[in-house]
Formats: sequence, structure tokens, C-alpha cells
Amino acid sequence: MSERYVSEESLIEAASILLKAGGLREGDAAIIAQDLVAANLRGLDSHGVSRIPMYLERIRRGVVNPQPTITVKRVTSAVAHVDGNDGMGFLAAHRAIDEGIALAKESGIGLVGVSRSTHFGMASLYVQQAIDAGYIALGYTNSSPALPVYGGKTAFLGASPFAAGVPGGKENSDYVLDMAMTVIARGKIRLAATHCEPIPEGLALDADGTPTTDAKAAFEGVCLPFGGPKGAALAMLMDLLAGVFTGANYGGNVKSLYFDHSEPQNVGHLFFVIRPDLFMSKEEYENRMDTFVSRIKSLPRAQGFDEILIPGEPEERKSEERLKSGIPLTEKVVESLLEEADRHGIELLPILK
Repeated sequence: MSERYVSEESLIEAASILLKAGGLREGDAAIIAQDLVAANLRGLDSHGVSRIPMYLERIRRGVVNPQPTITVKRVTSAVAHVDGNDGMGFLAAHRAIDEGIALAKESGIGLVGVSRSTHFGMASLYVQQAIDAGYIALGYTNSSPALPVYGGKTAFLGASPFAAGVPGGKENSDYVLDMAMTVIARGKIRLAATHCEPIPEGLALDADGTPTTDAKAAFEGVCLPFGGPKGAALAMLMDLLAGVFTGANYGGNVKSLYFDHSEPQNVGHLFFVIRPDLFMSKEEYENRMDTFVSRIKSLPRAQGFDEILIPGEPEERKSEERLKSGIPLTEKVVESLLEEADRHGIELLPILK
């Protein structure tokens, strides 16, 4: 599969142009373009610029509001609710973290629920936003049906990624966890289907409930939860907290990004933002984080491991590598972006050369 390498700046520019052409405000387009390229930089290409044509198609079909009026309601001194107005989930989620930080600054902790949102891309974006401001964060979201409940065979629960971010100390990396409730992120199966590539056994079932390695059949069927009943139970918790609790759609009613353009998704998110110095000084907290990570790094290593990494480190290293070498895009992804540019009469090829 041939690839071309594009710089971060060029890819952000191209993504911004396409998103603005699709009806987004210039500032919103810039934010989402940066978010999508951040996913590509971290090696999560399934959540990067390859999703732009799908996002713009949903805008064209009227199920995503390209210029939402996002509103915030303070519920208590430490709780707020964000109404995403059916806009791009990136915008509602970033706004939620901003509100969570403001609440945590005043009360030590901020809890923010979000409804009437849509797919928000890479979940780690939002805990990283909190970390950059010096806060701990937990992020929950529900999503369209992708996996069965334990004992079922039809899609009911979402892949619903969970994200957690804990600021590091003075010497060590931040802890950044971003994981779906499936054995593998559904977006990776979609990307494999796009490129007509097979997937390993044990990841998914086809529409008839039969194990499959055909990515297209898997994408049209169901993903399997990691850890069997454990992953399914966590996916159920995500739907309860992010869907039932926030007032968003839930229980199999979140609309599919790909197959259902009947109405807006009404995805729900829930974020906790916490000050790390609630129980000790910031300096003591940072020293303890440095000690914690150094202890992990010095642990005896299992056979085949040269070092021990904490969550977020592999992605950070991938990002540093791609900042130097460029971001690889398959010809199929480039072609889809150029087709979208042609639709709007935009000359994008010189930017992606």
C-alpha cells in the first residue's frame, strides 16, 4: 500500500480548508483540523483526517449542525451541563473541559455532562487539554451500537472509549489513557475495510454472528468487547454515565455515523476535571509523580521488553517521530480528500504534495 508523507502544518491547512468549505466557521474548522492531525501524529490514523469526508457528508445530510450555538448551564457550584446543539463533538467536548477547569479552579473538582453532541474523535484530546492546564481529567462517552452485551449477538452498546489524564511531575511524562471497550477500536476496522485489508481473528462477528476476518463484514457486524464480560460491563457503564445520566441518547439509540442519517446522533459525554493539589501542595504532588514513574521504569522487565512505558508514552514518541518524518497518508485517504476538495472547487493537491 503506497503512502505519501505530509507535514503537520500542511495537513492542518488542508483539513481546515475542507472543513471550512463544508460549512464550519473558520475558528471551529481550525480547532477540529488540529485535533484530527493530532490523532494522525499519535499514530491513531483511524481517527485522523480520513474521517473528514464522512463528517462533511453528515453535514450535507443535515444531521450535524456546522455552526452550533453551544450553551452551558451551571447546575451547582461544581457541576455544569453543556448542550452541543448537534454540532461537531470536538467543539462541545472542548467547551466542556473549559467549563470543568473553571469549576475545578473554584471548587477543586468540576463535573460536566454533555448532550446533543456527535462523534468527538480521539478521546485523549480532552484529557490532554486538562493536563495542559495542570488538571487531572476523566472522560466518558457513549457511541452508536458496535458491540453486544455479554450473552447477546446483536450490536447494542457503543465502543465508547474511556480516557484518563494525570499530569506528570517535573521530570516524567504525563499519564494519558485512551481505550475503547472493544478488543480493537472500531475505527481501525473501518480503516482496514476502506483499504480492503483483513483483520485478525477474535476481533469481530459478521452480521450473522459468525467470527470473521473480513474487515467489511466485521464493520457491518459487531465488534467484540475486550475481556468478554468485563469489557461489555464497562461499555454498559459508559452508556449509563454518558448517556442515561446526561440526557443524551442511550440504550442503542445513538445514531450510526455511517449508516443512519435519519436524525442527529445526540451523543453524550461526561467529564471530571480535578485539581491535583487537593490533598497536598503541587510541589509534593509532582515529587510523588516523579517517584511513582521512576519506580515503574526501574522494575524488572519481562522477556522481550527493553523498557517499560506508561500509557501515553508510545503515542508521544510516535508523534515526535512523525513531526520529523511527516505524517503517512495512504493514496486511498489522499484520494478521498481530493474528491472532497473537487466537490467544493478547491485545489488541494499542492498542499498535500
